[in-house]
Amino acid sequence: MRLKGKVILVTGSTMGIGKAIAQRAVAEGAKVIIHGLEQELGLKVLEELGTENAVLHIQDLSMDGSAQQLVELAIKTWGKLDSVVNNAALVVSSSIENTDKAFLEKVLQVNTIAPFLLIQSALPQLIKNKGVILNIGSVNAWSGEPNLLAYSISKGALMTMTRNLGDALHRENGVRVNQINPGWVLTEKEMERKKQQGLAANWFEDLPARYAPAGRILWPEEIAAAAIYWLSNESGPISGQVVDLEQYPMIGRNAPKDTSTISSK
Repeated sequence: MRLKGKVILVTGSTMGIGKAIAQRAVAEGAKVIIHGLEQELGLKVLEELGTENAVLHIQDLSMDGSAQQLVELAIKTWGKLDSVVNNAALVVSSSIENTDKAFLEKVLQVNTIAPFLLIQSALPQLIKNKGVILNIGSVNAWSGEPNLLAYSISKGALMTMTRNLGDALHRENGVRVNQINPGWVLTEKEMERKKQQGLAANWFEDLPARYAPAGRILWPEEIAAAAIYWLSNESGPISGQVVDLEQYPMIGRNAPKDTSTISSK
């Protein structure tokens, strides 16, 4: 029970990576605050985890006061907050041609500013409990794909924030801040997003080796397994670190000879 007695807030945990982290955290002895936009999905997660282990909060993180409400819910329910997992994000396609000011501001609000405000609101509790912040970024933070411009910008900013606060908060207050940059993960939203782009329903079953050398892409549970290390005491005093979780190196990787996109089967 690596997280026994800890209270952990996981944003965007009604599905995908966030859900997997919440499930694994409870299995390791933690109490969790489930958060998201999908009421029906959230209730299913709550039923699975049990009301003795989890509480559900449905709200758009871009709304004023949402960060403080989440922190207050943790304190009201379990009397404290030990860790924050900033997982919620808008994964939306955009390029230099179609990204306007309003669109970029919306993506930054959810993917970068909301995590900052949540850290800020949770900080008194995290300082008190020598807590942990885990930001879930993306390998796209390093440069990103041409059609993920706004998303990549937001994740790059999140990564810089992790590096900065990982030093400042740990040095001054004993609060550790680290980040996981997942690669391509088979979440519910990713399956739907690719279908909307014209791929077959089973697109993930036969991927070219240049995209998936292992023959498949990552599972949410594999990201969650790594998250537990950073949320537990096993990671010791390590702070300000960003770890890429992908099946090939993102930096310095040889460009594939065939640069065509995945085609519909």
